[in-house]
This record gives sequence, structure tokens and C-alpha cells, in this order.
Amino acid sequence: MNIKEASRQTGVSSAAIRYYEKEGLIPPIDRSEVGNREIDARIIRRINFAKQMRSAGMTIENLRKYIQLFDAQEDNTKEQINLLQEQLAEMEERRDDIQAAIDHLHYKLDHYEDHMMTTEAELKALERQHDAAQKD
Repeated sequence: MNIKEASRQTGVSSAAIRYYEKEGLIPPIDRSEVGNREIDARIIRRINFAKQMRSAGMTIENLRKYIQLFDAQEDNTKEQINLLQEQLAEMEERRDDIQAAIDHLHYKLDHYEDHMMTTEAELKALERQHDAAQKD
């Protein structure tokens, strides 16, 4: 199949497929005599794998490392697992940061009357003082 059909089948844009190939995230794609990409089931599977790993937050650099380990002749299972564990730890840290921000917003909303209004009034008063000082 051509790149347009592969894009439609995988949900990955043609530009991203070309990028994945350029960056070594998928193997080099065979070409027809006229130079068109001929994408087979093996490449589709690799595109889907790269898409899933990117959706899991894996950076291009780490995905490239993982694929190089996978494609190597020797058994790199331990290194692959280490990369996945590092990715999981990073995603859990991001989740925790997001959860802390959500909790903070809940607090602000739950205490809007007694906290936010007071804080905003203080900020407005400071702005008025600043503006008055600038005029003097």
C-alpha cells in the first residue's frame, strides 16, 4: 500500500510516517521502481507500535533507543524493561504534578469566597498603590 493508505489505516499522518522512517523509528520502507513507498504489514505494525509508545509519552530519543535495542541481534530485554520503567516513572511524576494542580484548583474553587476574593482584593490594592506611586 502507499503512504496515504497507510496513514488512513494507522491514523498517523503521512508526514509523521516519513518522519518516523527518517528518525529510525520504523525500518526503511521499500520503494517501487518509480520511488513510491510500498508499505507492508510489517511496516504498519511498526508504525502502530511507534504511535502507541508516543501516546504513552515516550520521547523520540527514548523510542529510538528502545527500537535499536529491539532490533539488535543480542537479547536486550533488561535494557528494554529499564527504558519502559524509566518512562513509567516519568509519566507517574507527570501524573502526580497534574493531580497536585487539580487539587490546588479544587481548593481554590472550594474556598473562593474566603480565599480567592481576599487575595484578588489584595492584588488589586497593590496595583492601585503601584499606579499611584508611578504618577507621583
